[in-house]
Amino acid sequence: QVLLVESGGGLVQPGGSLRLSCAASGRIFRINAMGWYRQAPGKQRELVATITSGGSTNYADSVKGRFTISGDNAKNTVSLQMNSLIPEDTAVYYCNAVGDLYHAWGQGTQVTVSS
Repeated sequence: QVLLVESGGGLVQPGGSLRLSCAASGRIFRINAMGWYRQAPGKQRELVATITSGGSTNYADSVKGRFTISGDNAKNTVSLQMNSLIPEDTAVYYCNAVGDLYHAWGQGTQVTVSS
């Protein structure tokens, strides 16, 4: 099994910043890509950002220019730097990892943007 643990969520004012982190552990053979998704109450889960082991990134249009995803292949971790946060960013953020033989999800961390 591959386990993912997220950290860094919390309450922040509009315009503020948060940094989310995710660490993978367990029976890991290789990780091809990691990413972040989010789900607001009453909404479906949506992609936020992904990064491959080669460093290629992809972002949702709603977060381009504000969020930055980064990873450390040696440590099997991924981070999401979130700047210029707006109330619409409020959601539970989930880390995921994709390998040749698995697709794992974390339990999520709450991000609330409110004044």
